[in-house]
Amino acid sequence: MNESEITLNPNRLVRYLRKPAYEFTKSDIIQFVEDNGIEMINFRYVAEDGRLKTLSFIVLNIEHLDSILTYGERVDGSSLFSFIEAGSSDLYVIPRYRTAFINPFAAVPTLDILCSFYTSDGKPLESAPEYILHKAHQSFKNATGFTFKAMGELEYYIITPIPETDLYPATDQKGYHASEPYTKWQEFRMEAMRLISQAGGQIKYGHSEVGNFYDETNYYEQQEIEFLPVDVEEAATQLVIAKWILRMLAKKHNILISFAPKITVGKAGSGLHVHFLVEKDGENMMVDQQNLSVTAKKAIGGILDLAGALTAFGNTIPTSYLRLVPHQEAPTNICWGDRNRSVLVRVPLGWLGNLDMVKNENPKENGSIKPIKSKQTCELRSGDGSADIFHYFAGILLAAKHGLTMKNSLALAESLYMDVNIFDQKYKERKEKLKSLPTSCFDSAEELLKRRSVFEEEFIFPSGVIDRVANMLKAHNDQNLSEKLYGKHKEIAQLVENYLHCQ
Repeated sequence: MNESEITLNPNRLVRYLRKPAYEFTKSDIIQFVEDNGIEMINFRYVAEDGRLKTLSFIVLNIEHLDSILTYGERVDGSSLFSFIEAGSSDLYVIPRYRTAFINPFAAVPTLDILCSFYTSDGKPLESAPEYILHKAHQSFKNATGFTFKAMGELEYYIITPIPETDLYPATDQKGYHASEPYTKWQEFRMEAMRLISQAGGQIKYGHSEVGNFYDETNYYEQQEIEFLPVDVEEAATQLVIAKWILRMLAKKHNILISFAPKITVGKAGSGLHVHFLVEKDGENMMVDQQNLSVTAKKAIGGILDLAGALTAFGNTIPTSYLRLVPHQEAPTNICWGDRNRSVLVRVPLGWLGNLDMVKNENPKENGSIKPIKSKQTCELRSGDGSADIFHYFAGILLAAKHGLTMKNSLALAESLYMDVNIFDQKYKERKEKLKSLPTSCFDSAEELLKRRSVFEEEFIFPSGVIDRVANMLKAHNDQNLSEKLYGKHKEIAQLVENYLHCQ
């Protein structure tokens, strides 16, 4: 980490300790607590429902602080996981020092640290969400020799009463990259970005999104915060923290925020698009010269092969399948393409060609401009805000590994490449040959059960976790829901209300 990466880092711990977060030690945390007047420690962890839990400690003295940072604490696992019985429910939560950040909402100086679950035997809890992702990443690295980086596009709606005076009303479904005064919540997004960065989030940028509209009583405005590709385990943690910060900030401002996949029919839904890349020795392996590499195509092939099953982790509530409908910017068919927003896996525009653009606009610029491939990613577009983030990222990892290790993945990918918008009527015949994504939670559960062996290999997903996910999805009993609700606006509104606060 060079000097500027320390001095410009938004994370106060990085700046103070003068080292990257992944190098934090127990003594570093104790030093920061002593020197900065930290009065409380929060242990944070993600259990079965996908939301951050909290266990709070007053810092009594150095010995007490050293003890909780060394040994963690006991928690009641039966209240956190449905598969743990009350008779043998004790679990340990053990802090991961690299995740420490200053809580921006606490009334007194407070340090939050994310934790992992351990059993009474002192071993990682096999079914803990963060450990499933860790196992998946280790398996991916062992099988392929690559590391896996990812990042999410976190979309959300802000819902507020219609202002009494609206001098600059929004234009329906024209909010993409709008600026104040036509977007009302730009300052909120910028404050959120600052706080997420201070908590360790590696943010690429933020902007207003397409969705904005009015109903009889409320104004709805869609925003997005997009992250930079980082180690996949860190990427999942960042998203969990970011969702918590956005909700806490909304509470502070007394407004409603929702990551739900669909707010109403006919308006833009909120996705959780996931960009990914694979690296070897720090080099991006997604491109070869100026073309998408065989490695990238094989990974895409594996994801397409398991796309139906992945919706079980990435699209977990009935309204998810009101978003995955034709003629929106959400995928319905299993295919991929370049810069094509109608496909399931998109290859975004890269920086591999002629890069004299900056010189054209800045004639005095004399520096050399070289093509770069470090930014090239592929984007999976099916997931949404209901995603169980650790399970979803683990599933994507295993699907990519599946593609990199199975024999026919390259041929499969090449057969499913689409160079056109698949909603164009001229290509109806080609579209009809493509498989479709599941259309309900029930159907996604069926797809998961069909392909469960891929996820259960090496005990990465314990069989009980797969059973629980499938049973939870089937319990919605939502087969053909989109057809049943067609034109029934009151029933749709009630369904949206039921699932407004997902994950």
